[in-house]
Amino acid sequence: METRRGRRVAFAAAVATAVALGVSACGGGSSASGNTQVTWWINPDGGGSDPEGGGQVQLAKECTDKADGAYTIDFQQLPNSASDQRQQLLRRLASSDEGVDIMSIDPVFVAEFAEAGFLAEVPTDLKSEFTEGVVPPAVTNANWKDTMYAAPFWANTQLLWYRKSVAKEAGLDMSKPVTWDQLIEAAKKTDSQIGVQASRYEGYMVWINALVEGAGEHIVQNPGAPGEELEFGLDTEGGKEAAAVIQKLADAKVGGPALGSTDETTSLDMFQNEQAGFMLNWPYVYAALKGAEVDWIDDLAWTRYPQTVQGEESKPPLGGIEMGVNAASDDKDAAWDAVACLTSAESQKTYMLGTGNPAARTEVYDDSEIREQFPMADQIRNSLADSGPRPLTQYYGDVSSGIQRVYSPPGSVDPDTTPQRAESLLQAVLKGDALL
Repeated sequence: METRRGRRVAFAAAVATAVALGVSACGGGSSASGNTQVTWWINPDGGGSDPEGGGQVQLAKECTDKADGAYTIDFQQLPNSASDQRQQLLRRLASSDEGVDIMSIDPVFVAEFAEAGFLAEVPTDLKSEFTEGVVPPAVTNANWKDTMYAAPFWANTQLLWYRKSVAKEAGLDMSKPVTWDQLIEAAKKTDSQIGVQASRYEGYMVWINALVEGAGEHIVQNPGAPGEELEFGLDTEGGKEAAAVIQKLADAKVGGPALGSTDETTSLDMFQNEQAGFMLNWPYVYAALKGAEVDWIDDLAWTRYPQTVQGEESKPPLGGIEMGVNAASDDKDAAWDAVACLTSAESQKTYMLGTGNPAARTEVYDDSEIREQFPMADQIRNSLADSGPRPLTQYYGDVSSGIQRVYSPPGSVDPDTTPQRAESLLQAVLKGDALL
């Protein structure tokens, strides 16, 4: 593990903006002014390249300014989709590209990057700083095989959004936990729809995993095992309960006119246009609905993710971004100090206010500005604390792709056959007997 300098280093100078957005493989090291430059590869977050835009670019500038002349945080932008971000980072990391110092990583890829030796371990003296007051599931995703490789930057979860008038018409008591079965019946009774994500992409995997977790199972039951030894929890009682929810929703035809093509945007469109009385989606939709000036905003409400099995607490989905440091970086000390600034409670508050992406630090939700902008702050925090991470495995890409393939289209899902077929495909793929 890289040994850190004995003192905390500060950061400095102005952040590059337009030039830094171009994809580059140039290394870090000393800049023209003699300051060490660390390059942060960021995912698009709506903040753009404006240093005051509320996104990662703004945080780079603010943490650079706090350095008082010692270090500069530069940035490069990754592609839009998580899979494309993974591919670009893997290509650079595999070639020991020193132009990558800090990375914004989807939590599901931390295990893969760490297993390959591409991530530097979190320095011992920073572990408590990156874990105390952070929602536990986000910390879980930052670790691999009992070693911490990343710092939680922001965390995300889904809520059940609904129109109060539709729930009342259906006779649903939303002050109590709601099951998927109750939700489906409510949609049928009110001739309404439920906005979900069931297209063949990662959003569908998020839904499937939340259903399995909510039934008390884990898709991967022995994290860290070699591929040919992985054990799965799909073809189990809980896994079949999860598949039954998808089957019921598809058979009831309450997932919209094209269930197999739904994503976050189409779900929001259905809800905004009053086709859907219920929707499972991320917290960004609140600002989106307010910005759209829907005339029924006072009818909007939210609650915890639905239960897969009545009486068993739901496990809301977990998303967000972890921040890692390249094992091949020449400036790991500076990079980790930058990460400490970028993931501080102050930075996470700025980021949440600017982009709508929820903080991983629990104290942020007590802030008056956050509570004013996010009246569902307590529900977000509680859902994050109780969330169920997606499978922790170095083979996540294959696991997710295989499940999406077998469970698509959602109208074909059968709890008696689909889970077993998915497990058989995954086992064959991981043994090298089949290709995706």
